Amino acid sequence: MKSVIERYKASREDQQQIMNPLSEAKYWQREAAILRQQLENLRENHWQMMGEQITGLGVKDLQNLESRLEMSLRGVRMKKEQILTDEIQDLNRKGTIIHQENMVLYKKINLMHQENIELYKKVYGTRDISTANGNTPAPYGSSAGEELNIPIHLQLSQPQQQQQ
Repeated sequence: MKSVIERYKASREDQQQIMNPLSEAKYWQREAAILRQQLENLRENHWQMMGEQITGLGVKDLQNLESRLEMSLRGVRMKKEQILTDEIQDLNRKGTIIHQENMVLYKKINLMHQENIELYKKVYGTRDISTANGNTPAPYGSSAGEELNIPIHLQLSQPQQQQQ
């Protein structure tokens, strides 16, 4: 940031002077040299962060590099933990929604089962259930005690027209 401010101040001073082609060329050569130096510093910093080209560093420089790497690693771990926490919360929300949908479907199934039992009683009457001793076979090969536990599928059909 300091280098940007210094460059800004230098460019302001240069702009105040009347720029002839020679001073303009010197200005751009100076800017190019500054940018080359910054690029070289960034490359060196990158290689050091990658653990390469550290043979010329002293103990203090290595400790400084190590602390910078540890701070970077701490930031990466915090970001990873945040992402995992967000994913866990999202999956928990989805699990809750699915559980609620499951409960609604379960209630609908129970309601349909009760309606099937009521329809069965209306069609076959309660006398079949009360008079059956287990010896009389119920429709579909089930006994009277079992018929309440199995789903019954009733279908309505159109009445057949009688031929005259």
